Amino acid sequence: MLPPSVYAVRFLHTSDWHLGRSFHGVGLLAAQVLFLDHLVEVVRTEGVDAVVIAGDVYDRALPPPDAVAAFSETLQRIVDAGAEVIVTSGNHDSAIRLGFAGGLLERAGVHLRTSLSDLRPVRIKDVDIHPLPYLEPQVCAAALETDDRTQAGVLRAAMARIRPSFGLARHDVVLAHAFVAGGVGSDSERDLSLGGVSAVPPEVFAGVSYAALGHLHGQQQVAEGVRYSGSPVAMSFGEAHHRKGSLLVDLGGSAPAVEVVPAPVARRLAVLRGRLADLLADPRHTEAEGAWCQVTLTDPIRPLGAMDRVRLRFPHALEVRFAPEGAASAPTSYAARVASRSDVEICCDFLGHVRSGAAASPDERALLTEALDESRRARHIRDDEGLVADARGIPEAVEGAA
Repeated sequence: MLPPSVYAVRFLHTSDWHLGRSFHGVGLLAAQVLFLDHLVEVVRTEGVDAVVIAGDVYDRALPPPDAVAAFSETLQRIVDAGAEVIVTSGNHDSAIRLGFAGGLLERAGVHLRTSLSDLRPVRIKDVDIHPLPYLEPQVCAAALETDDRTQAGVLRAAMARIRPSFGLARHDVVLAHAFVAGGVGSDSERDLSLGGVSAVPPEVFAGVSYAALGHLHGQQQVAEGVRYSGSPVAMSFGEAHHRKGSLLVDLGGSAPAVEVVPAPVARRLAVLRGRLADLLADPRHTEAEGAWCQVTLTDPIRPLGAMDRVRLRFPHALEVRFAPEGAASAPTSYAARVASRSDVEICCDFLGHVRSGAAASPDERALLTEALDESRRARHIRDDEGLVADARGIPEAVEGAA
């Protein structure tokens, strides 16, 4: 890699820390702190100018105190290591809580952008970084003066607001939290679909040197210069084969140079399948003995005390499933049966079930969609302490918000 001085700016793209998350009942904070220690060391050793965090710092709107303490300490250590920090809010974050004391922190080199009332770019050397907070369509559409109440619609409107400031620096970078078409999701992400529409076309980011995305937990590129860093820690067994880490991005030439920086793995994941006796004896599974395991047993008859027996060899097994050989392959649990169904489809299925097979009419489906959208909007407002942006993008109280 060329030395930092060759480039206009070197930044580290990361997202989806989900501090405070648990995994099948096991807290992930120790693994997350291991990554944060690693990130600070990368900043120090690689001459990083800025760390950009593309949303979902926390796993929920009201994070636990130890998660807040970990984030606070990490911000201080990154700045002490010589880098600035640019943070935008994700769909799991409370924008108001995450943005607290933003004006004061900016003086120390920590730039929090969690509101439509503040879309100022952050200038790092000769690069402008434009952070966009997560945009809930039902909440933000009016503030953005758009009638398109979809993820694509509000993000397109937000991009239109910031485009006039493009070209004032050598490069423009956009920081956003959204589901961009072409991306591959994971089991651990919260669905962003609203009214059945969620995907943002990558063309929305046309004209930027790099789009640093958050939300999808798998590290991937969806278009030229449009990338997800992915989460630094796996949060579902579907991520067992993910390459976790952050992206070291160098800007200076005509195209960004991107290098994957692997994250440390506190405990790897293993997905095992077979008869119980075979799994307990097969030497091929030796490496899984120290992993968090998902075990699918294929015995014709469900073994007694299956979890206890599995844990004799795999003490960190977190989930045991049953799929008897020769049995129908249809999912047996309700959660498994509805995993691929949207919220609207689940509601319509339920309506048909209680009406002895009479399917939901188009009008009923539209009404259910409207109700789910309003429920989502109310949750977003509740998470942010009953505040929502007015038509000018300035927060104001919402009457009756809890």
